[in-house]
Amino acid sequence: MKDTLIFDTHTYVKRLKAAGFTEEQAEVQAESMSSLIEEGLATKRDLKELETSLKRDMKELETSLKRDMKELETSLRHNMKELETSLRRDMKELETSFKRDIKELELRLSIRLGTIMAAGIAAIAVLMRLFPH
Repeated sequence: MKDTLIFDTHTYVKRLKAAGFTEEQAEVQAESMSSLIEEGLATKRDLKELETSLKRDMKELETSLKRDMKELETSLRHNMKELETSLRRDMKELETSFKRDIKELELRLSIRLGTIMAAGIAAIAVLMRLFPH
């Protein structure tokens, strides 16, 4: 069974002639109308095929999107692991550097405090010699 629209051009020509069209006018009108109907109107079958095609395309798109999202998730997890490892390494380096800087600062402060104490003792010794009891 062919799923097309049936347009009876013969009946259409007869009706146009009955309405006052000439034979030639009625035939041209019928040919034009027939062409428009055959080329421009969609049948129920056309619409059903389009619906089926769209559903298939949407299913393929959904599958593709799910796959892409899974790949993206995997990539993000991998990148997060790398970032975590990098951050831990950087934090360890900062901690080591900070400890080294604190030790250096402690050493400097110890030297300065020792110098101040030595200068104080030397000053007391000088004062004791200048002012004996």
